[in-house]
Amino acid sequence: MKTIAPALEVISNSYGSSFTYTKHAEKTNSKAHLWHYHPEIELVYINGGAGKRQIGSHVSYYTNGSLLLIGSNLPHCGFTNEQTGNKNEIVIHIKPEFLGNDFLVVPEMKKVQNVLSQAKAGIAFGGETKKKIGKKIEMMENQLPFERLMTLLSILDELDSSEEYTLLNADGFSLELQTQDNDRINVIFNYVKDHFQESIALDEVSNLVSMTTPSFCRYFKKISNKTFTEFVNEYRLVHASKLLAEKPISINEVCFESGFNNFSHFSKSFKQYTGKSASQYRHEHKITIK
Repeated sequence: MKTIAPALEVISNSYGSSFTYTKHAEKTNSKAHLWHYHPEIELVYINGGAGKRQIGSHVSYYTNGSLLLIGSNLPHCGFTNEQTGNKNEIVIHIKPEFLGNDFLVVPEMKKVQNVLSQAKAGIAFGGETKKKIGKKIEMMENQLPFERLMTLLSILDELDSSEEYTLLNADGFSLELQTQDNDRINVIFNYVKDHFQESIALDEVSNLVSMTTPSFCRYFKKISNKTFTEFVNEYRLVHASKLLAEKPISINEVCFESGFNNFSHFSKSFKQYTGKSASQYRHEHKITIK
């Protein structure tokens, strides 16, 4: 069986700049379907729309755009595609030492250093923070290099002060670059991404990474702080959330299209995961159904 290794993305700085600023028009981000990682810290702003995001072992469904800060070498998929509905996506890549190792330890940079450290787990920002910082990120497109750098530093400083955030891998998913771990966990994630609608056997996944099933279960729990079954179920529930918000199909169809083969189990799991029944969730998100 063929598996896809994670893509190591090689990133070059924008001309005349210590970091990279890239604006993707709607549907033009070629990385949208790739599971990849890179040493650069990534700041992403998606100006509207709804879609799925997977960062480390975290998977969730976003609405009304997204503002993310993703740490160095933290694997993730792209966040937009032809169904997302956003107008553009801006991605900023920052090398961990982009201003030199000594610059980040000066007292004035303490908040910037702190938020970049927290980004190892991946951070999603919401509320007014998402709106305010999103506008600043969009303004950077037309700024000169020095002004753009000052704006970036002020953004990072503000993000550390925000209380409107969620740590996406709160209890310690971390691929601090161990190449073997990176390759192994990414094979697992790619397999789940491609097969979550089917029945997934533990021994089959264990074989993919050349481990016994007990060893694989211990390994996955240690790496991701959740069991493999919990991870697969979360992936299915997020997909169900997406279907409920975007497709006018029956809840029963949502259940089976998301990889669940028991409607009662799906209903109970969805309520536990979202705090709402599937019908409540659909009612609250029906504006996004086309």
